[in-house]
Amino acid sequence: MVRLFKHYVPRAVLFLGVVDFVLLLAANDIAWQVRASQIGIDLSPMLDRVGAISAFAVVVMLAMVSVGVYGPDALRSLRYAAARLLIAVSLAVLSLAFIDFIIPSETFWRSTLLYAMGITIILLMINRLILGKILGNSAFRRRVLVLGAGARAERLNAIAKRLESGFVIVGFVGMGEEGEVIAGKRNRADIPDLSAYVRELEASEVVLALQERRNALPLQDLLRIKTEGVYVTEFSSFVERETGRVDLETVNPSWLIFSDGFSSGHRLSKAIKRVFDIVVSSVLLLLTFPIILLFAVLVKIDSKGPAFYRQQRVGLYGQPFDVIKLRSMRIDAERDGAKWAEKNDPRVTRIGRFIRMVRIDELPQTWSVLKGDMSFVGPRPERRQFVDELELHLRYYAERHMVKPGITGWAQINYPYGASIEDARQKLEYDLYYAKNYTPFLDLLIILQTLRVILWPEGAR
Repeated sequence: MVRLFKHYVPRAVLFLGVVDFVLLLAANDIAWQVRASQIGIDLSPMLDRVGAISAFAVVVMLAMVSVGVYGPDALRSLRYAAARLLIAVSLAVLSLAFIDFIIPSETFWRSTLLYAMGITIILLMINRLILGKILGNSAFRRRVLVLGAGARAERLNAIAKRLESGFVIVGFVGMGEEGEVIAGKRNRADIPDLSAYVRELEASEVVLALQERRNALPLQDLLRIKTEGVYVTEFSSFVERETGRVDLETVNPSWLIFSDGFSSGHRLSKAIKRVFDIVVSSVLLLLTFPIILLFAVLVKIDSKGPAFYRQQRVGLYGQPFDVIKLRSMRIDAERDGAKWAEKNDPRVTRIGRFIRMVRIDELPQTWSVLKGDMSFVGPRPERRQFVDELELHLRYYAERHMVKPGITGWAQINYPYGASIEDARQKLEYDLYYAKNYTPFLDLLIILQTLRVILWPEGAR
């Protein structure tokens, strides 16, 4: 993993993205040359068109991030890659063609964009054919030695077996704990020199997966390993890095206090976030007002009751605020009290099912963003009844209220719609990761990937 602006990105995906960007520059330049030769004109010097070529590459890259081209199966499924690439490049080319139509200039030739589209798809697919075989090989993953052979070690073993894993476990060392379950482990007593064993395995990282660390840490061994240039990581930090969430089963208050992160209170970050929220919410309200009005009418026609509904939610620092959404359920949906949404929920109206699927019911919440009760990105605000219940069952649930709630968030793009305490626990792990590692870069990444959730709305209810 490579840490960019406090967010972890797999090395293979980062390398794939860099090569893709270079290929995008080449594809657009080749398209210019092909089109110029067809119509018999001389190309201007490279420096004169570098702006257009770079803009093409940037827009296509943003589109690819948005639709999930760099998702878990980026290097391991050609079908996944081809489908996402076709959609991303098409969206990018249509956007650039629209810009060229609105602002006529010689910056983007639509005929050149058409050629660039075809060349881009061919080059990027070839890139995945080649890099998929190279980077998918275990030789190009980090080599990890695990100290421990119990339940935590077994969890790391399961993570390593995932297709998107960026590491391979080269060995387990049993530390004499009770409940060791890993077959084929080496007992610490059978290893004369642990640092020499690390060198023998060519491990680049050692992970502590001990169930009980008191009086069990091999401090002298770890110090020698660390000074020899090998990373030493404890279990909770490793899982956070590899999964993009905070593991509630193993973290303790001291880890949350002393680990890096939870800096969303920095004035500059808060200022950037607030300015972004004000500008974008203002523009979005103006652009989507006709859509909101149209579906408000359709909601009224489809079922009895108001087009909008107002509901109190828990916001920043646990303070209540009212959220406004397009109504998607019958007016008697909660006559027996508040309850979790269900799959194929019978309380949802016909129009309500559609506006939930494409997230149109969320558009009026832009007003809450403009007012400052919410942000575009953050944990989803919950109702007070659910918050009180979840705080009884889930450790650190109150900590998610230390950041402003949002319309979209890290949990929403990484976990399907949840309607139980177990789902809430899973989403809380992602919310805590966001609160801990927040930067404007992570916000941008979440906003871009929200498009993927809209295009493939399998989690909507």
